[in-house]
Amino acid sequence: MRVEKRQVKDQPLTVIIEYPEYDSSVDSLVRKIENMSICFTGKTEGRTVSIDLSDIYYIENVERKIFLYTKTDVYRYDGSMTDIEGSVDGTDLVRISRTCFMNVTHLKEIMQIRNSHLEAVLDNEEKLIVSRKYLQDIKKIFRRKLL
Repeated sequence: MRVEKRQVKDQPLTVIIEYPEYDSSVDSLVRKIENMSICFTGKTEGRTVSIDLSDIYYIENVERKIFLYTKTDVYRYDGSMTDIEGSVDGTDLVRISRTCFMNVTHLKEIMQIRNSHLEAVLDNEEKLIVSRKYLQDIKKIFRRKLL
């Protein structure tokens, strides 16, 4: 693989990918670049900030309030789970329960715990319960990454 960079004044950032054959590595690269443009607006301590999808570890609905969790911070999101679901289709953010989305790029491991429940451990050591109903969605993402 060869990487070239050049500055072009008065032009928007443009990424051109040339490839001999479209395969899973090219597809993965394209998705990562597309994911870079997805941002959410979060609020904390009177501030409103833009949060890149790649910085979000998980999103959770707690008592009808939605929170965006990054490695160290928590932000309030003024939207719905349906809004989130519509904007993250095809990204690394996957629904793991009725009230939670997880960013699989930060997934360290998934393990089975008591009574056939599953637990996801993120790279910041946060632990999330994965509903068996959504396990197939996670498996699809892993298969897509391995191809």
